[in-house]
Amino acid sequence: MNVYIVEVSKRLAEAGVEVDIFTRATSSAVPSCVELAPGVTVRHVSAGPFEGLAKEDLPAQLCAFTHGVMRAEASRPPGFYDLLHSHYWLSGQVGWLAKQRWGVPLVHTAHTLAKVKNLQLASGDRREPMARVIGEEQVVAEADRLIANTPTEARELIDLYDAPLDRVSVVEPGVDLDRFRPTMSRLDARRRLGLPERGHIVTFVGRIQPLKAPDVLISALAELVDRDPEVAAQTTVVIVGGPSGSGLDRPTSLIELAESLGVAASVRFLPPQAGDDLVAVFRASDLVAVPSHNESFGLVALEAQAAGTPVVAAAVGGLVTAVRDGISGVLVEGHAPQEWARMLHRLLRSPATLEELAEGAVEHAKQFSWARTANGLLDVYREAMTEHRVHRTRQLALTATW
Repeated sequence: MNVYIVEVSKRLAEAGVEVDIFTRATSSAVPSCVELAPGVTVRHVSAGPFEGLAKEDLPAQLCAFTHGVMRAEASRPPGFYDLLHSHYWLSGQVGWLAKQRWGVPLVHTAHTLAKVKNLQLASGDRREPMARVIGEEQVVAEADRLIANTPTEARELIDLYDAPLDRVSVVEPGVDLDRFRPTMSRLDARRRLGLPERGHIVTFVGRIQPLKAPDVLISALAELVDRDPEVAAQTTVVIVGGPSGSGLDRPTSLIELAESLGVAASVRFLPPQAGDDLVAVFRASDLVAVPSHNESFGLVALEAQAAGTPVVAAAVGGLVTAVRDGISGVLVEGHAPQEWARMLHRLLRSPATLEELAEGAVEHAKQFSWARTANGLLDVYREAMTEHRVHRTRQLALTATW
């Protein structure tokens, strides 16, 4: 979500739209306002303690955050903001109030939905609380426009949240095609990261939590040992990321799993990577695995493909859009380690297939640019603002009649 907001904001500013991003301050050292890019200002709002605040604690800071947003707007000339775009349900709650106070339309992007996550819950994971479900329902009811990342998410908003069909628009996220490119060689990438120069590398990139299902990949490696010891001996699974969400309950669970299955020597753990190091992660890999139980889109899958690495992904949520099955990667039904091992075995034994998928991955990713995303959002913004003006004009006419 952070990548989405940053990249879209920069493209909107390039298109002539001035953007203010309101976010909760997580350090006393950050200034209240920072220019992210020309035309994009990040406003850090003090709301609760700067550090050590868990996701479950954030709803308690809604009032403080809303107060900070209201104060910032009050220092501006009347009518300074033309439109609100909230991201995630907590910001949607703030946007709901700000919309009414400022008299502007509200566009909302959920990014993830509680009802969907609860329907596709990973084993041992915690359900999203009812407070979030209710909060999302309220935002869906009040938003002038709802942005869905994929047609799948649009159907979920309509079927599970009773969102009006005419208020849901699909605008697919993008990828930084200038950064994620197949320019670095596989050998150079592996040397840069200290990974084995020979053999197969299958990589997971993301938050270490049950929802993202990195355990499926490690279990699949153990199944691969039984299926084909020779291929398994040449394969290293790389896990890139850190514990997050419910994964914080057992931060060493993946290490323990690898040890219990006897594959610890073939599993490497790297901390979260950024910038060119993240590009190197994708370039070093023969395959990037995205076994999530749910993804609203799957940005990792798109970044990997743009870098020239095919993806093996679960056939869930937005991944069926982010990955073109059989062209840029493959989709796997379900999360059974045996099925994942079978697919990994088939792909790793066929260098020609991997090369063909790698070429298809680059071409597929070219369809998704952040400029395309920003243009889609601008179309939605214009529609929302036009309808809002028509509605206000009708209200004023009715008032004058009375």
